[in-house]
Amino acid sequence: MTTLLAALRSLAFYVLFYGGSAVLVVASVVAVTARRGWLRGIVERWGRWHLWCVERLLGIEVVLEGALPQGPVLIAVKHEAFFEAIDTPRLFAYPAVFAKRELFRIPGWGYSALVYGLIPVAREDGAKTLRQMIGHARERAEAGRPLVIFPEGTRVPHGTQPPLQAGFAGLYKLLRLPVVPIAVNSGRLYHPLVKRPGRITYKVGETIPAGLPREDVEARVHKAINALNG
Repeated sequence: MTTLLAALRSLAFYVLFYGGSAVLVVASVVAVTARRGWLRGIVERWGRWHLWCVERLLGIEVVLEGALPQGPVLIAVKHEAFFEAIDTPRLFAYPAVFAKRELFRIPGWGYSALVYGLIPVAREDGAKTLRQMIGHARERAEAGRPLVIFPEGTRVPHGTQPPLQAGFAGLYKLLRLPVVPIAVNSGRLYHPLVKRPGRITYKVGETIPAGLPREDVEARVHKAINALNG
């Protein structure tokens, strides 16, 4: 019975959240062509709509432990599910997120994401692409926006602690920004198909200063983003 109820709640979530998302994607395309100032509000509304669906339809409580960072910092977030990726524009103030380049090929959404200020990541490309990515990141930081990265590179199952992607330390060194690591345990509940009720927690770690050696910053970030893996 519990599994059936979770399946029905998940079905309602998919219908309402993604149906609403389709409307908001259309609205974002209109905003890009008509009045770009509206785009930020539409993206924030998308994040709030997602949270409403998560709490009301899935029965998941979202809890924050610690104070969220403000301004131009590099925020390193554990990545266990689509949950934290979708929640990012609600959680942070006008974030610039490092995202896989393939996502920008989604019709409508991709162009709106570029205009919003997301930063495409193409790991297989060379130095020119890396310079462009760093240039975009510095522009966002100079505008006072937080930069959000998922340093593991992709979603990982809850309870696993893979090493950070090699590119994280390079970004940290080149951007010369402090890092705020954030742990999240979304993978326990926010499954790809049938999602479960319960509590998802964000745990904000201690700010790590700029300029540390690679081994030190990687070790501190790795430990902090896995603080909820027990």
